[in-house]
Amino acid sequence: MFPPKRILFPVDFSARCTDAARMAEIFTGHFQAELTLLHVVEPLTYNDVSIDVDALGERQLAAYLAEELKQFDVKRVLMHGAPASQIVDYAQAGDFDLIMLPTHGYGGFRRLILGSVAARVLRDAQCPVWTGAHMEQVPKLEDIAVRKVICALDLGPQSCPTLRFAKQIASEFGADLQVVHAIAKTKDHAFAEDAEELVSQAEKKIAEVQQCVGAEANVVMLAGEAPQAVCCFAAREKADLAVIGRSLHSGLAGRLRANAYSIIRQSPCPVVSV
Repeated sequence: MFPPKRILFPVDFSARCTDAARMAEIFTGHFQAELTLLHVVEPLTYNDVSIDVDALGERQLAAYLAEELKQFDVKRVLMHGAPASQIVDYAQAGDFDLIMLPTHGYGGFRRLILGSVAARVLRDAQCPVWTGAHMEQVPKLEDIAVRKVICALDLGPQSCPTLRFAKQIASEFGADLQVVHAIAKTKDHAFAEDAEELVSQAEKKIAEVQQCVGAEANVVMLAGEAPQAVCCFAAREKADLAVIGRSLHSGLAGRLRANAYSIIRQSPCPVVSV
């Protein structure tokens, strides 16, 4: 899983995808990874104009970012079917270490709700997934830097792998690492003494997680619902990357929970979900 030596970058040729490609280029170059561009051709409907979609897709894929990625080991793959399932299946079959994609774009990535391609990839992928909701804000290649990483822990079973990944990637880029945990005030925990007890319990668990992965990151306790608290903190601290965990549960709910999806959609910086 780390370092990511096999990176899968699903492409739909949109402007957002092209902006996200600069981040894929940074990761590919830094980790000296093999990069695979995957384009999935969706089945035609009766309203579609009859064209040779295979030939068109192959031409687009061959030319896409050819100049920008010429110095890298790049594989280009054209597939057919439902984009989300094809991406997940290909990533698992190819033993990829990281999937990188914007949260929405055009074509197969155009839907913004929890039924979108990006959301289904996040739900079902077994490897870490890098996503970015604000690709129009990606700097020029030469200005991209990873100086500050935040790791949001919910103290669930995925906390140790999440912090381990955050520690490793911060170390790779020489970035500062901060661990954050949000505590929401509820009717059952409205009094100050209850809040203090929750903070104390959380600090103890975070210390155990840090010991588990050999990390010594600064810890910040946030008040409020996790998505808003984490994203506001990331914006205030001008974080370059957020690392969060996904559920380990399989089945209909998959590996994506509501808090994780909300953080990814609202985050001012790219997010890696582990």
